[in-house]
Amino acid sequence: MKKIAILGSTGSIGTQTLEIVRNNPDLSVVAIAAGSNVELMEQQIREFHPLIAAMWTEKAASDLALRVADTGVKIVSGMDGLIEISTVKEAEVLVTAIVGMIGIRPTIAAIEHGKTIALANKETLVTAGHIIMPLAAKHGVSILPVDSEHSAIFQSMHGENRERVSKIILTASGGPFRGKNKEELSHMTLEAALNHPNWSMGKKVTIDSASLVNKGLEVMEAKWLFDVDLEQIQVVVHPQSIIHSAVEYVDGGIMAQLGMPDMKLPIQYALFYPDRRPMEGKRVDFFELGQLTFEKPDTDTFRGLYLAYEAAKRGGSLPTVFNAANEKAVALFIQKKIGFLQIPELIEDSMGHHRVIEAPSVDEILQAEAETYEYIQGKGDI
Repeated sequence: MKKIAILGSTGSIGTQTLEIVRNNPDLSVVAIAAGSNVELMEQQIREFHPLIAAMWTEKAASDLALRVADTGVKIVSGMDGLIEISTVKEAEVLVTAIVGMIGIRPTIAAIEHGKTIALANKETLVTAGHIIMPLAAKHGVSILPVDSEHSAIFQSMHGENRERVSKIILTASGGPFRGKNKEELSHMTLEAALNHPNWSMGKKVTIDSASLVNKGLEVMEAKWLFDVDLEQIQVVVHPQSIIHSAVEYVDGGIMAQLGMPDMKLPIQYALFYPDRRPMEGKRVDFFELGQLTFEKPDTDTFRGLYLAYEAAKRGGSLPTVFNAANEKAVALFIQKKIGFLQIPELIEDSMGHHRVIEAPSVDEILQAEAETYEYIQGKGDI
C-alpha cells in the first residue's frame, strides 16, 4: 500500500489525483489540504478517510471540523497546517498541487522529512529552484514532475544519459488565442480566455496558457528540473497537444512522449514511477489525427513568454517578480478590472521596477512577492 498526501486536493490536479486513487486500491490518502472549498473537502474526507486535513483559513478549518466531527479526522489550518500535512509520518509521497508560492515552505519541509515529491506546483521551482534542487539532492529525495510537459521530458530521459542531452523541446498548444494579433487580443474577454481547445484546467492556468505565460513558467521549471541551460530549451507550438514534449540528444535522435491530452497520465506515472499501470481513457488514433503540426511561438504578440526568458536569464529574485506580477494581473483580469494585454504590461512594469536580489532566501522570495503585489495594487490606473 502506497500512502500519499495531497496539497490542493480540491483543485484540478488534486481531484484528478483522487480519481487515480479510486481506481488503484493499493493507493491510500493519509493527508489532504485545500484552500476554502469546505463542502468538497468534507466529501473527500468521508470518501478517502485521511488521518488529517488542512484548510488555509481558521474559519474554513472550524467549519470543516464541525462538519466532520464524527469522523475523528484531525483538522488543522494555515501554513503550520500545510507543513503538518506535508510531513505526516505515514505518507511516502507528497503531491504538491497547491497553486502559488504558498507551496514553497511545505515542499521544503517534506524534502527535509525524506518524502518523494510529485510536483505540480510550478512556483516552487520557478522562484526557489536554487534552494529546492540542492536540498533534494542533499536528502536523496526524488522530485517527479506531474506537469504534462515536464513528465514527458522526464519519460523521454528515462534510461538515457542526461549528459548527452542536446535540447529540450517544450511543446505548447498555443491556447485559445493562437494565431491572433495584438489588435485582436486587445478585445479578448475572460470567457474567451477560459475556452481552452484541448485541456481542462483551473482558471489561472487556463489564462496563463492563453497568454503563453504558463509556457514561460514551464521553461524556468525545466531549467531547474533537468539541469539545462536556457539556450537548450526550445518552445514549439503544437496545436494538437499529442506530443507532450521531447528531448533531442547529441546524436540528433529525438525521444518524445505522446498521448491524449489527459492530466491523469502524468499524475499516475509520478505516483507509480518507474512502473506503468493500466488506465482507462481514449487512445491516440494516428489515422483519425491525420497530421501533427508545429509552429514557432509569436513572442512579439505573446510577450509573456519573452519576459519569462528575460527573467530566467537575469535570475535571482526576478523570476519571483515575474510570477507574482502575473498572479496579480491574472486575478485582476478574472475580476474584469484589466484587459488581456495588460497582463504582460504589468509583468514587464513590475520587473523593471524591481531591484534584483541574488540567490534570495525563502523570506526574501516571499518579500519580493509581497512587494510586487503592493506595487501593482498601488498603481492608480487599475
